[in-house]
Amino acid sequence: MGEKPENSVEDTAIEPQRRARLMRLATYASVSVASILVVTKFGAWIMTDSVSLLSTLIDSLLDVAASVLNLIAVHHALQPADYEHRFGHGKAEALAGLGQAAFISGSAAFLLIEAGQRILSPKIIDNSEIGIASMIVAIALTVLLVVFQRYVVRKTGSIAIDADSLHYQTDVLVNAGVIVSLLLVSQLGWTLADPLIAIAIAGYIVLGVWKIAYGAINVLMDRELPDEDRQRIRVIAMGHPEVRDLHNLRTRSSGTQIFIQLDLEMDGDLTLRAAHAVTVQVMGELADSFPNAEIFVHQDPAGEEQEHGLQV
Repeated sequence: MGEKPENSVEDTAIEPQRRARLMRLATYASVSVASILVVTKFGAWIMTDSVSLLSTLIDSLLDVAASVLNLIAVHHALQPADYEHRFGHGKAEALAGLGQAAFISGSAAFLLIEAGQRILSPKIIDNSEIGIASMIVAIALTVLLVVFQRYVVRKTGSIAIDADSLHYQTDVLVNAGVIVSLLLVSQLGWTLADPLIAIAIAGYIVLGVWKIAYGAINVLMDRELPDEDRQRIRVIAMGHPEVRDLHNLRTRSSGTQIFIQLDLEMDGDLTLRAAHAVTVQVMGELADSFPNAEIFVHQDPAGEEQEHGLQV
């Protein structure tokens, strides 16, 4: 997955109905794939008794729970603003991300306990070919899901779908690790490979948890948009010939919605009507560049001392 700056704003200029449809489809696909994988891995674990395969079964069980939570959160986040939630319900996505982080942390802890017991009591794995076949099926289905999720994230900017995609990408590597473990134990008799790879998988899961939680916390704490987006806002606003300067630029995101607030400084002799016309033009250009933004602009006379707060 190509890295992008935290909370960066991509071109998501698609109609709200299509955005909502894509996000819902992504949640349905996630729940469906996780459920299929639980059934597949459960049968393989019963036949192999592999602790590393058990780790992926537990992970898939938690994936079902996390994906259902995601489905509920996305449904709530897509509800329009109402009397009690004037800025919408977008932060439900960030809360879902934290919930996913909690689910995945639990799977990592359980996996470490099981791996520790298996180190103390190594065991040969039976029917390893069944376990390998189930992992190949899991990898294929998960890759297809991740490809679709990344497409949805590019089109919608959804934090919840992005978090869901991140842990399914982790699952691809986890399942590949299980295949390696099964081969080492069945072909070479390295019984410690099973628990040691399970421990490595747990460590990788923890890294994924940190990324998910960090992104969700940034949204809940109203972290500013990346510097490049803030600079783009400034360039657009300052591009109008009547704008002398700007201050008090504040930005934040909430689900797929972003909020931009700034003060424009213009000639104090402009009429209210003229200043309003300038503001409308600047807001229109900002909306073209940030299609999912709600924009608030205040006008100030240039040259007069203002309460600037934190500088741009």
